[in-house]
Amino acid sequence: MEFQNILTQTEGAIQTITINRPKQLNALNKQTIEELSTAFKAAEANGSVRVIIVTGTGDKAFVAGADIKEFANFSVEQGAELAQKGQDTLFNLVERLKTPVIAAVNGFALGGGLELAMSAHIRICSSNAKMGLPEVSLGVIPGYGGTQRLPQLIGKGRANELVFSAQMIDGNRAEQIGLVNHCVEPEALMETANKLATKISRNSPSAIGFAIEAINAGFEAGTNGYDTEIRSFGKSFGTDDFKEGTTAFIEKRKPSFTGK
Repeated sequence: MEFQNILTQTEGAIQTITINRPKQLNALNKQTIEELSTAFKAAEANGSVRVIIVTGTGDKAFVAGADIKEFANFSVEQGAELAQKGQDTLFNLVERLKTPVIAAVNGFALGGGLELAMSAHIRICSSNAKMGLPEVSLGVIPGYGGTQRLPQLIGKGRANELVFSAQMIDGNRAEQIGLVNHCVEPEALMETANKLATKISRNSPSAIGFAIEAINAGFEAGTNGYDTEIRSFGKSFGTDDFKEGTTAFIEKRKPSFTGK
């Protein structure tokens, strides 16, 4: 498929998806959300892709937010529909992918941009990154999962402060409070993301998929994460990756996983 607002590149087992709307600071509009959804689904279906990196074009912005012009005149019903469709189409999709997603946050990650980064499984940012959820300054609240994922990552009190104040924090502060895994200099961002992706790609894709499912279950209302872990642990025994991993360990060699 030919995309208008994103770029995709695959090198070995790593696919990089780049939001490419530099004049709009890579803001998310309806078309971009749809294209991202399509690209993530395609990467998940590609058995050779073991890790996905998502980033933004240039050094100014990962995603500077949503395209406000698209919903400035929405009704109550339209607003709720916007949030529901966005979560289902992209943000929940990313979080539930069995292929791990690393968000490489370069520059501004505001509103929907930060919500996209938070839906990824791992976040790495550049030291010049600026992150925040400024929605209340526009008379609305985060609608793409921000009020749920931010407290999970940094705790309720800190999340309340960031949401209520609409303030931005820099990359170093984001690392201090656990919003991102690593903060590095801008020139090292993609190298760091690719090094981590390479390390992850050497492990069992099926086991990582089960781990994602189990970890997510611990944050889902009404779901017992321990029970999910037990079931996923059991399922892993029926995979070719389990047989290969244990055999390679016994034979003192590196495993060659297929994801089956």
